[in-house]
Amino acid sequence: MGIDIVFDKASSAMTVISFLTFIAILGWTFLRSEDDFAAAASLPFDDEEHPHV
Repeated sequence: MGIDIVFDKASSAMTVISFLTFIAILGWTFLRSEDDFAAAASLPFDDEEHPHV
């Protein structure tokens, strides 16, 4: 088996792994609730004593 065949198979495997990782991140993002995002969005302002109006 030549080195070219090994690199071709490794390239194909990395493409599939990268695509599956992308799909997993996309699913994780859309399956999280909006409450989690709202809590994360307010984190920078949690240490303020007086909220801005």
